[in-house]
Amino acid sequence: MYYNRFIMERFKDPVNAGGMHGANAVGEVVKDHCNDMTRLYLKINDNNIIESARFKTFGCCASIVSADVTCDLVKGKTIDEALQITNEDVVRVMGELPANKEYCSVMAEETIRSAIEDYYKRREKEAKKKKSTID
Repeated sequence: MYYNRFIMERFKDPVNAGGMHGANAVGEVVKDHCNDMTRLYLKINDNNIIESARFKTFGCCASIVSADVTCDLVKGKTIDEALQITNEDVVRVMGELPANKEYCSVMAEETIRSAIEDYYKRREKEAKKKKSTID
């Protein structure tokens, strides 16, 4: 299996690896066929802008780099802009990806959606909690 220089360098030293204290959005995706797992942590401000992003991945080189690149792609974006990011965008940054590893970029895209879904669920829960204390 061949990985390009960018992928190998990023795999050796991922920029965004690790958890995040204060994350208000956490998405997780597991691929059953290979057992790869990625968890994406986001800190989204009151203006719906993603201030920071971190990840934890259990998986292959391509999974780790896909998650790392995804963090770079979402930082500074609004929620709506982040939802427009696709696996093709991830691959464009990474460069050529072996065909049997393309699912890794799809998994990265799915973690964005999962994290943002979590963010909205948390906001809804907080709103209900505030409403019940006011009533």
